[in-house]
Amino acid sequence: MSEDKEYLSKEKFKELEKELELLKKVKRKEIAETLEFAKSLGDLSENAEYQEARQDQAETEDRIGQLEALLKTAEIAPSRHGGSVSVGSVVVIKRNGEKETRTYTIVGAEEANTSEGKISYKSPIGEALVNHQKGDEVVCKTPGGDVTCAIIDVK
Repeated sequence: MSEDKEYLSKEKFKELEKELELLKKVKRKEIAETLEFAKSLGDLSENAEYQEARQDQAETEDRIGQLEALLKTAEIAPSRHGGSVSVGSVVVIKRNGEKETRTYTIVGAEEANTSEGKISYKSPIGEALVNHQKGDEVVCKTPGGDVTCAIIDVK
């Protein structure tokens, strides 16, 4: 896995494209209208509406820049079925000392969401799992200490 590359699912890629389009076509226009209105109120140095609109404009332009850079360099992660763990794999693991298994989908950092069972391949657990196979035991170096996990299945 390349450290400078970002991996996205097709769904997330399309979602980010829609967000970018919305920001460029709708949000920019709304901010421009808000700025025009705020300018009409007079003295810009003490105009809270104007300052807020300028802040909103800066944040929107930052997000547009982030999305453009991300989408330009992002690689669509292929769906994986079995073999070794990589981006796109669904992995079932069992931590030593626990009875329950956990299922994670390995994703790029932009999609990581632990409440949905999606972990980044750059996270401590994700890094430990990548390139291993069903039956392997891996040691995950987490902020809370080392955790040993057995890979039960790779889908």
